[in-house]
Amino acid sequence: MTGTPYRRWHRRFGHSLRWRLLALFLLLALAMSLAFVGGMQKSFSVGWRDAVRPLLADYVDRLAADLGTPPDIARAKDLVARLPISVRIAGPSVQFDSHPKKHDDHWRRGEYGSDAANARLLQRTTADGHEITFGIGDLDWRRGPGVFAWITLGALLVLTALAFAYVRRLFKPLDDIAAGAKRFGAGDFEQPIPVRRPDELGDLAGHINTMGRDIHQMLDAKRALLLAISHELRSPLTRARLNTELLPETPETASSRSALLRDLTEMSQLITDLLESERLSDSHAVLHLEPTDLAAFVQDVVNETLDSTLHAQTVAGAGKGPNATASAPRFVVNAAAGLPRIAVDRVRIRLLLRNLLDNALRHSPPPDGANEAAATLIKVSLTQDGNHLSLSVRDHGAGVAENQLPHLAEPFFRPDAGRQRSTGGVGLGLYLCRLVAQAHGGKLTLQNARPGLVVTATFALKINP
Repeated sequence: MTGTPYRRWHRRFGHSLRWRLLALFLLLALAMSLAFVGGMQKSFSVGWRDAVRPLLADYVDRLAADLGTPPDIARAKDLVARLPISVRIAGPSVQFDSHPKKHDDHWRRGEYGSDAANARLLQRTTADGHEITFGIGDLDWRRGPGVFAWITLGALLVLTALAFAYVRRLFKPLDDIAAGAKRFGAGDFEQPIPVRRPDELGDLAGHINTMGRDIHQMLDAKRALLLAISHELRSPLTRARLNTELLPETPETASSRSALLRDLTEMSQLITDLLESERLSDSHAVLHLEPTDLAAFVQDVVNETLDSTLHAQTVAGAGKGPNATASAPRFVVNAAAGLPRIAVDRVRIRLLLRNLLDNALRHSPPPDGANEAAATLIKVSLTQDGNHLSLSVRDHGAGVAENQLPHLAEPFFRPDAGRQRSTGGVGLGLYLCRLVAQAHGGKLTLQNARPGLVVTATFALKINP
């Protein structure tokens, strides 16, 4: 647990370009400061010492001469009073120390130098054997560098804040580009990315705007082409279906006629799904909302699905002999008590529920006609969760692989790579269901139920126009 905040901070730091540039600026500023201060310190410590040493030696000689031989204590006190120095005299007749503790500390810390040359620079021996040692007096020369260090730190912090503000302003177009890319990805091409400055980031924003306009034009052209083709195909399909139904029903042509009608129905349904998906994928899709008792509406659609399924099974088993029987699927509808009426587009909700039920029937295990309990079982549930109603349909089939769940509601996606008609449709059913749920202010979720698959569509109780 202690490492979690650090990993989170490290991940955010590695993701943020502005923070990395700011850290680089700080490190560079510190490195330059240390290099400058260290270089200047070394330069002064070497060059200044060599230049000042002769002058300091001559000055110490003059101070020692002023004290006299033997050294005069009164002169030493007067010298200490006039100058910020300390004087220590040790010899056969005179013992004097203007700053006894200070001298001890200086010698203990080695402030007068660790080698003999530095020690001799501030020491003199008179002719009568007295040793005079000079040092720094009451002047606290360490206060100056301390104040300077705080001033330098404050200036560095101010420069860092200014640098951060400038870097943030410099990379402000990146936030606009990221927001624009999200809008384009969601299909909103109405608002382009603002071009704030005529620099490389401004050029990038302009290029992305151009790319967004091109993508928008391509999507519009694709949608217009698809709608035109779908509309043009409806007329010949209708004529083909009419001509097929007018064929004489003879034992020789019955099977071919039924197969042809089934294929024409599937083609017509595919065109209908394509047209509906294009209408719903438009951000300005119009819904014909009507107050609806969703539980009763769902029960009606389930009954219609059951009747059509039984009719299809009866027609399919008509040529298998008098003993062929149809095993009816079992639909179990569970609706929570007290569900409110909700404004929905009944045509779109019927389309969603029919697709979910057909998908569940298609992927459920085949029923055993001899065993009533083995009939196909489909569970439909209605619940309320806050401001949304949830409609769930569960089958008891094999389910799908976990890595395929996020793609099931994509257009023309099918789990079977061979795309055989016996194992599914064309891959538009769940995509249409997702569009219908989103148009009603909700979403579509899919998860394995083990066994089976649960598809849940949510609808907002109040839909914003």
